[in-house]
Amino acid sequence: MRRQFVVVVFAVVAAVAAVSVAAAGRVAAAEPRENTAAPVAVQRVAIPATGIRDEAAMIVVGTALIGLAAAVRRAA
Repeated sequence: MRRQFVVVVFAVVAAVAAVSVAAAGRVAAAEPRENTAAPVAVQRVAIPATGIRDEAAMIVVGTALIGLAAAVRRAA
């Protein structure tokens, strides 16, 4: 009984998906594309040779300094 239910649910979902794709295709074919997006200039960002970004390096250094301060405070 469970297998039949799963098959019926799958068939219904597939049918709904097929109908929605077909409807979207008809709408897209009916509307001409007049306002296409113009190309956009993208700035390329160079990744450092070490493979770690500046923000990540600052977080690592800050965490190390906090740990060092905690160790010095416990020792004092």
